Parts: sequence; C-alpha cells; structure tokens
Amino acid sequence: MEYLSTLFASENYAFIAMVGAIAITLWFLPAVLALFFNRKHFKLILLACIPAGLSFIAWGAVLIWAVTGKVAEKYAKPKSA
Repeated sequence: MEYLSTLFASENYAFIAMVGAIAITLWFLPAVLALFFNRKHFKLILLACIPAGLSFIAWGAVLIWAVTGKVAEKYAKPKSA
C-alpha cells in the first residue's frame, strides 16, 4: 500500500495513464480479435467483455469465442448429402 501512495504522490500521471491503457486494452482484447475473426458476433462479444474481465475463466471463454468464428466454418468438412 505504501508503494501505491508513493506512486500517486509522485504525480507520475503518464505512467498511471499507460498502465490504465494497457489494462483496458487487455480487458477488451477479445472484442478487438472478434473484429478480425468473428465479426458476426462482435457486439455480443463486446458486451460480454465487460463482466468477463472480472473472471479469468470467463475472459478466456470470451477470448476463445472471439477467435473461433468463421475459422471453424472455414476448416470444417462439408456435409455430404
């Protein structure tokens, strides 16, 4: 706790802003990846990122959902009639 109070007292706002930007980027990483891999479900994945960031397991599930969109359809074997 003393480290945090020293950090905030030093007025090093650039460092604090950089750490905040990195945290937000990681929090919404599944949504960014969904833009490339699973564009059809982008809005749902973006909404799911908000609470999923509080749980590593849920965040990982949303990340997997984001990257397995059209890729799974692309490499799936076609159904024969």
